[in-house]
Amino acid sequence: QVQLVESGGGLVQAGGSLRLSCAASGSIFNINAMGWYRQAPGKQRELVATITTGGSTNYADSVKGRFTISRDNAKNTMYMQMNSLKPEDTAVYYCSADRYGFRSWGRGTQVTVSS
Repeated sequence: QVQLVESGGGLVQAGGSLRLSCAASGSIFNINAMGWYRQAPGKQRELVATITTGGSTNYADSVKGRFTISRDNAKNTMYMQMNSLKPEDTAVYYCSADRYGFRSWGRGTQVTVSS
């Protein structure tokens, strides 16, 4: 199994920036796509961004141009740089990793953007 630990969340004012990290450990061989998802109170979990082993990326329309996902395969760590944050970005952010058709999840990190 893959263990994932997120870090970097916090409280920031609108327009500010945060950088999330996701450290993978355990059975990390052959991890394929990794991603960031978020869940706001009372809402379903939604895709924020994904990145493949080769570096191909995909973003939700709501974060395009503001968030950047990246991955350091040597360090088994994924990042997401979040700029120009908005109050509607407030949510718990979860890291995911896909391996042999199975998706692992981290426990999440809270991001709160004040207006």
